[in-house]
Amino acid sequence: MANMQLNQERERTVESVTFRMVFTLGFMVVLAIALVGSLTGMPWRSWLPGAESCKSLFGGVQAAVYSFMSHTL
Repeated sequence: MANMQLNQERERTVESVTFRMVFTLGFMVVLAIALVGSLTGMPWRSWLPGAESCKSLFGGVQAAVYSFMSHTL
């Protein structure tokens, strides 16, 4: 019984690490897109799902990454 609980905890830890890695990689990619769009004056918020209503750069990037993550996981 204890072995089963230990396996479940280990699986949750692996899922948590995987989620963080995918989020971090996605955040970096979307941040790069948003920075290029901001620096060139392009409407980058319309390119990314979830970022349309956000006012800040990081808030828009975070919303876009969470939208992306909900479709992939």
